[in-house]
Amino acid sequence: MKNTFHKQERLSGKKAIDLLFAKGKGSSIAPLKLIIKTSLSTQIYPARIMFVVPKKKFKRAHDRNLLKRRMREAYRINKNSFYKSLNEKELKVSCAFLYTGGKPDTYAVIEKALIELFSQSVNKLKSPSQTKIID
Repeated sequence: MKNTFHKQERLSGKKAIDLLFAKGKGSSIAPLKLIIKTSLSTQIYPARIMFVVPKKKFKRAHDRNLLKRRMREAYRINKNSFYKSLNEKELKVSCAFLYTGGKPDTYAVIEKALIELFSQSVNKLKSPSQTKIID
């Protein structure tokens, strides 16, 4: 699988985002927080992702853009193992990665936290055959 990040992999739409933040489960490892929710949609990719950096903590747009770029790159490089785990459990998910750190961290720190969040979240999720999911 290529290390790409297609438009269809991005989480968009007010309803989908509101539903994720209302009913999603969260876990965090500094400096990231992951909010994840299983879905029954017929999307092509196993995961739809969005990246959030709060304007309240990072006033300058170039700081927010830098952090989002680092999170996207870490996701793009490491998503194959995440997709493999989701496909084994036959899951489709919507996710939001929120940057919660107080200062911009290096790519290595962000990548390490993202990988740990991936492994934690996949272990916590149950396959649709084990639970009844109402969307």
